[in-house]
Amino acid sequence: MSATQKFDQGRLATVLVAPIISEKATRVAEKQNQILFKVLRNATKLEIKAAVELMFKVEVESVQTVNQSGKTKRFGRNIGRRDHVKKAYVSLKPGQELNFSGEAA
Repeated sequence: MSATQKFDQGRLATVLVAPIISEKATRVAEKQNQILFKVLRNATKLEIKAAVELMFKVEVESVQTVNQSGKTKRFGRNIGRRDHVKKAYVSLKPGQELNFSGEAA
């Protein structure tokens, strides 16, 4: 029984919010073969792994998550706060590759 069969397909479709494309994410992808995703705050590592395998048809080795609290910011005299974010560092198995640029590999 694969990891994707344990979870509801509709839930897995919503677990991954967006890929994170930044200088740090690119550096991590090149050096450690990891991809960064913004995920739902209540998503588990097993759900994230199953969602990546289902969406991108790649094999995932491991998932590490980071809960990032939102910064408090001032806008004139109003005080606001950015949203809390959960990030997932997804390690792909050797030989696996994920390309967001839209170019065929």
